[in-house]
Amino acid sequence: MTIVQSLVPFKARVCTLTFDNGLEFAQHREIDNALNSTSYVAEPYASWQRGANENANGLVRQYLPKSRPFHTVTDKEFAMIMDRLNHRPRKD
Repeated sequence: MTIVQSLVPFKARVCTLTFDNGLEFAQHREIDNALNSTSYVAEPYASWQRGANENANGLVRQYLPKSRPFHTVTDKEFAMIMDRLNHRPRKD
């Protein structure tokens, strides 16, 4: 599974995961077994249960409006967006 492959290098730091109700997360138990984590599934239309995800989506949408299909975004653009988001100033 792609999510497991992506998170294995961080396995020691992965404690919990929160998912939407999509079918893409139907194997959450297998993900938990592979990562020794605990998964939570957010209730439909309960965006407050996925606060960090919703915040990240809003930040990404500053660069990529909903009207732009992701398949039109280049790897260079993704790298630039990732770099800018990862190096944003933080409140003390």
